[in-house]
Amino acid sequence: MTAPTTTDSEYDDIPAAPDEGGRAQPARYGVLALAIMVVVGLLLGYAGGLLTPRLTRPGDSSVEAGFARDMTTHHAQAVEMSLIAYRSATLPEVRQIAVDIATGQQGEIGAMQTWLREWGLSPTGSNPPMSWMSDGATVKDGLMPGMATPQQMASLRDARGIEVDRQFLTLMYAHHLGGIHMIDAALGETDNDEVVRVAQTMKNTQQTELNNLRQLQAQAAKG
Repeated sequence: MTAPTTTDSEYDDIPAAPDEGGRAQPARYGVLALAIMVVVGLLLGYAGGLLTPRLTRPGDSSVEAGFARDMTTHHAQAVEMSLIAYRSATLPEVRQIAVDIATGQQGEIGAMQTWLREWGLSPTGSNPPMSWMSDGATVKDGLMPGMATPQQMASLRDARGIEVDRQFLTLMYAHHLGGIHMIDAALGETDNDEVVRVAQTMKNTQQTELNNLRQLQAQAAKG
């Protein structure tokens, strides 16, 4: 599983955004800046993952490996949704939280992929998704908890105006709830200090973002 990539040409048709003086500024600059931030976040995540202790290495069927693989996939969709929102959302606050989610979760993807390499494991593994969760959570239609369906993703891509904000906020709220469910399962099973540290940070961040997303949903409903 690899992190999603974007190309500059994908955003060439984005309308210019005005600066403080009312002058139009190339939106391409903002998108390139976000792309750079996402890459930097990924690299920082890789660097952080290199600090993983090497005394014990989780196996291919371990909770730690399953969590790293499945949360990478989960995060990758959040990054994709956030890039769509950054490009097309109407409210500045929605665009900002999209930036925060995209850069933060891309960095966490880097850390988790580094774990797998350091443990001598493949990015994909041989076990079905979510099989590491002891509570019997299942994958429905190929999707892990909270993930948007292909139809929902297509609707988000096609949305315009304030509808982008509304759809993104709704989908990301559910996405975070599902992510926290997965994080709690990992925290309840692992004793790997680095995995616990990163997973707890993920949970704290997503809980804070849930509150912000809820507030923004109320704002977008008035738009």
